[in-house]
Amino acid sequence: MRTEIDCPASPGAYLLVIDLDRPLTFPIAGGRIAALPPGRYAYCGSARGLGGLAARVARHLRHDKLAHWHVDHLTRAGRIVAVGILSDGRECALFDAVSQLSGAEIPVPGLGSSDCARCAAHLAAGGPAFLPRAIGLTDALAA
Repeated sequence: MRTEIDCPASPGAYLLVIDLDRPLTFPIAGGRIAALPPGRYAYCGSARGLGGLAARVARHLRHDKLAHWHVDHLTRAGRIVAVGILSDGRECALFDAVSQLSGAEIPVPGLGSSDCARCAAHLAAGGPAFLPRAIGLTDALAA
């Protein structure tokens, strides 16, 4: 798996397309357990801190990291197959677009959006259509 991509160090939003080959369970807030079956997932996140999109996406591409965010469990267990970048964009706008794709479902309410009062989640489950080009983004991993 690639661990570096050409990505701006500016703030913005990103889309990670993650394939899980096996079931995954991990703890979430309130003592609950998230259970995800094998399949394709799309996670929408934002990077507003030091290093911007470049630093955040590079972190997600690494497997040797502590699980800090919900998505870290997926990126450690699965395989990132595509990355979409929206410079100066917002993760909620990306999730709105992803949630309109055919077959999109929210596998666990609140997953990936614990800091967002607007969205039901920032992680969607779906099929092969879950690729950056489906919502008008270029796949930064393919570059």
